[in-house]
Amino acid sequence: MKINNNLRLEDVQSIIENNGLIEISEQTKSQIEGCYGFLESFAKDKVIYGINTGFGPMAQWRIDDDHLKELQYNIIRSHSTGAGEPLPIECVRAAMLARLMTFMQAHSGVNFQTCNLLVEFLNRGIYPVIPQHGSVGASGDLVQLAHIALALIGEGEVFYQGARRNTAEVFSELGIEPLKMYVREGLAVTNGTAVMTGIGLVNLLHAKRLFDWSLKASVLMNEIASSYDDLMSEVLNGVKHHPGQQFVAAQMREIASGSKMLLNREEELYHRSEEDTFEHKVQPYYSLRCIPQILGPVWDELVNAEKVLINEINSADDNPIVDPLNKTVIHGGNFHGDYVSFEMDKLKIAVTKMTMLAERQMNYLFHDRINGILPPFVNLGVLGLNYGLQASQFTATSTTAECQTLSNPMYVHSIPNNNDNQDIVSMGTNSALICQRVIENSYQVMAIHMMALVQAVDCLKIADKLAHATQNLYNEIRALVPVFIEDTPKYKEIEAIIELLKK
Repeated sequence: MKINNNLRLEDVQSIIENNGLIEISEQTKSQIEGCYGFLESFAKDKVIYGINTGFGPMAQWRIDDDHLKELQYNIIRSHSTGAGEPLPIECVRAAMLARLMTFMQAHSGVNFQTCNLLVEFLNRGIYPVIPQHGSVGASGDLVQLAHIALALIGEGEVFYQGARRNTAEVFSELGIEPLKMYVREGLAVTNGTAVMTGIGLVNLLHAKRLFDWSLKASVLMNEIASSYDDLMSEVLNGVKHHPGQQFVAAQMREIASGSKMLLNREEELYHRSEEDTFEHKVQPYYSLRCIPQILGPVWDELVNAEKVLINEINSADDNPIVDPLNKTVIHGGNFHGDYVSFEMDKLKIAVTKMTMLAERQMNYLFHDRINGILPPFVNLGVLGLNYGLQASQFTATSTTAECQTLSNPMYVHSIPNNNDNQDIVSMGTNSALICQRVIENSYQVMAIHMMALVQAVDCLKIADKLAHATQNLYNEIRALVPVFIEDTPKYKEIEAIIELLKK
């Protein structure tokens, strides 16, 4: 794929999930080289932060010309102080892509070798070992990006072909030349929002998958309960002027097309009746009836998160910014990760709400006195002797509770540091990592919910009456988890369903 300085979400997905090969367009290459050439000339007789000064609170000290390259190496090595488990490979890949995209805006003043080496890492599957902890999200992701830079200069560790190895060994094996310091390569690579943005984009892609599964599960829930179909009515949802709600209702109508389980209110109730008490609920519980109103805001957040993250990955987010057009260098704070941090807090709340919805729908299936049509815990065996999915609910409930706690905002947890130079920070990478944990939890809850749904379908013997889309869902899950009567361990089946949901 030939890329320029503007990516869409589909492009990002192709590169980070499908390991798509990339090549920088000639026009963009020319712009990057022009920006570098300007900065190299401009910086010779001026005081410019991070080129001939120290970093952060050390910026008050000018650096001798003899030590300028050493300065760039020092910021990389001194900031490689991350701790914790390494980031998942897809997040590392996304972070490297985000760093590359900043340079491709042609406002960073890096030598084209830097861009070329990042492309080589992505295309060859060389992934720097990046510890999860270290960023406060203010001068961007200084610590985590330093670990990327450390690999680029041939030091530190990388994952290559499934093994964790010394970078120098991999470079020697593949004939790769380490990154050289020209004007500001050390600062340029380490300063910016690439890691939080990369993790954020991975989170968004998974959140959108969870949303699709939640929609299908919710339609199937209503089929199991034989709900009235007006909950997804175009007129009903059209009088509520929220695009997300209207979108969800439209998607539900499409998914439910052809179902023989949903009831029509006009046919069932809009006639004279002698009944005083209705055996079938006139209106189902909120976790079934209010899907457009619950998932609508979730969809609106997914739309907004995509806008924010795509804007961020297509931005110049380091400091200072090089402006070849006006022949100057501008100092500021584009590295501040507030946009991403705030959005990750909102996204994790949206995912938690989807998780809560799944847990409540699951409770409806498990609670025989509520649903009135299923045995407790959709137990198809002997009550008292067998237990069905009773214990699975414990896992789903505890995991949902953790999501709720993790949904407290990170964005407002600013702690001054760096000799109070960074006196207010975004905590953007922390926010993205917590969001990632919430998403992983949500997959676990959704997997258990899927197991419960298909078990309920078999209990009621309604598989042939489902809509085409929900029949396909039923068949996908049943291919992994056959109908069961006897009690057996379910953790392997849960793992298998999670893998299916992530595809």
